Amino acid sequence: MSTDLKNTHERFGAVLGIAPGNVEVYSSDYSTADDKELPTRQSYRSYIDDVYMGYKWQCVEFARRWLYLNFGYVFDDVAMAYDIFRLRAVRVVREDRILPLQSFRNGSKRHPEYGCLLIWNEGGDFETTGHVAIVTEVTTDYVRIVEQNYRHRPWPTGQNYSRQIDAEVSADGRYQLKCPAGGRAILGWVVQTEDDVHAENYVPPDPGLFAVQARRVTLKPDAESDWLDVGKPTEAAYVKSVGGHFLTEVPADQNLYYCISETAQAELRRATNELHALFMHATDRVLSDEALLEKFKLPRALWDKIRQSWNNRRNQMITGRFDFALSERGLKVYEYNCDSASCHFEAGRLQGDWARHVGCDDGDDAGAMLDGFLKDAWLHSGIDSTLHIMRDRDLEESYHALYMQEAMTAAGVRSKIIQGVSGLSWAEDGGILDADGERIRWVWKTWSWETALDQLRAECEDDDIQLRDSAPDRTPNRRPRLVDVLLRPEVMVYEPLWTLIPSNKAILPVLWSLFPEYPYLLHSSFELTAELRRTGYAMKPIVGRCGANIRIYSKNDQLCAETDGEFDGRDMMYQQLAPLPVVADLNVQLSTFSVAGRYAGACTRADKSLVIVGKSDCIPLRVIKDPSTNQQ
Repeated sequence: MSTDLKNTHERFGAVLGIAPGNVEVYSSDYSTADDKELPTRQSYRSYIDDVYMGYKWQCVEFARRWLYLNFGYVFDDVAMAYDIFRLRAVRVVREDRILPLQSFRNGSKRHPEYGCLLIWNEGGDFETTGHVAIVTEVTTDYVRIVEQNYRHRPWPTGQNYSRQIDAEVSADGRYQLKCPAGGRAILGWVVQTEDDVHAENYVPPDPGLFAVQARRVTLKPDAESDWLDVGKPTEAAYVKSVGGHFLTEVPADQNLYYCISETAQAELRRATNELHALFMHATDRVLSDEALLEKFKLPRALWDKIRQSWNNRRNQMITGRFDFALSERGLKVYEYNCDSASCHFEAGRLQGDWARHVGCDDGDDAGAMLDGFLKDAWLHSGIDSTLHIMRDRDLEESYHALYMQEAMTAAGVRSKIIQGVSGLSWAEDGGILDADGERIRWVWKTWSWETALDQLRAECEDDDIQLRDSAPDRTPNRRPRLVDVLLRPEVMVYEPLWTLIPSNKAILPVLWSLFPEYPYLLHSSFELTAELRRTGYAMKPIVGRCGANIRIYSKNDQLCAETDGEFDGRDMMYQQLAPLPVVADLNVQLSTFSVAGRYAGACTRADKSLVIVGKSDCIPLRVIKDPSTNQQ
């Protein structure tokens, strides 16, 4: 049982106690953070001696800071605290020297020791992220630890630890820490040592568990009946968009579904969470380096607005979609669609509805969590008045907007859908009003930011001076345009302007330069290198959408496939070839959804073409138990 602490909550940044080594522990009660003291996202980054410690005042930041101040070494960036359990080295900063790490499972015969890292799995008090603390005292009956981001209460006077966790030693010498009530299982401890006796030996999963399987369900006699409820606006809009009650219009494939193992789903989940963090890290790097930002081919006059959007810590994205190649060769990410990502309705609702209609009870719906995650994201969005949903006339945008509106409504967020901008007008003070005369302050859009920027480029003829002077915070002598709404200082837009950076293909070479050989990344470059020619590559427009204007080359520059589109003539980047697996005669891409930066479900996109495009089918995806589990 952990030691009781005082009940007083301290404001963000207040010192809760002093850990051994004279290291301060701070409150991380973000609800009390002062925007004047911490006005930007950068102000939340913690540094010592120009070495990045982490995000103020998270558990990982404290662990890295304590190790640096006491031992002079740090561990690499991690997406989640539980990922530390898989690290195998730390870096001595002043000597740029690597030292080994070993991980020991809770219950190991190798006991924890002073200065080791105690790691929790996700869940309980540490939902999603897990947790890390530093062990500062070990006995046969308990350990004492120091940590951040666990409660926000000051330590009792004279105490130099945050809490105490009970332990017991078995007859054969195994050390077992008891998880406090309401918590989550303690994974174990990570020790800086070369001695690997009793250490965890990480064995990669069987590659066969990453194979996507195709299965077919025997359709019931009424399977061809209308199974979507056109009395519901979202489903009616979907039926109108695709022309029927199906996920694929190919009759022979309407009983087809794909399966992935639980192990594959766990890998997709891990990759989604880790990659979101890496893309955010790369975004910060780009926005602090003008030479890199230049490669994104965004209007220079808007650079400051993009930086302002990123620096506003409340300017968070709601949801995005990662696209992956998953096969026995492993898992590789193609890109991150942070801005106006599609397929949410298909993943979160339709693939489950299809399974119920046809009687498919094989495994679990891979998108079943998405509805709840979206509701929760909107619930915590801070919206305090009407949210305007802005969409174009595209039929797909209609059902996508209605589906998102359902999540908003479930979260208690009042919203209106606006089709086009013809009904908008200017307020006397320069604000923008909807057709009912209500001021627009919050916007969720189906339009991509590039659509708005193309509008601005065209009207200003790509002239930077005109772009700068066309500031949308003044009232011009014309009706409001899309860009006037989206770039207004008083309007908060989802997804925010800064998502132009991680959605742009130019982020991929930046990621590769920052995290070379990272297991989920593909070698990417702004130049066509000899190595890419040797492996095969995809040539992609830096600014592009929906698989347009992509060319795929096999080894030695042999063109295998290409798509047309509106992005021809744009600057290009090059990405190592990672072919999609062919399953049931279709090229199958796995897509995962991040909501508030967390994995929230998955779906497939499938096509005869080597390149998945906007019109590619979403075939239902199910998650089945690993074969070994089935055999028990």
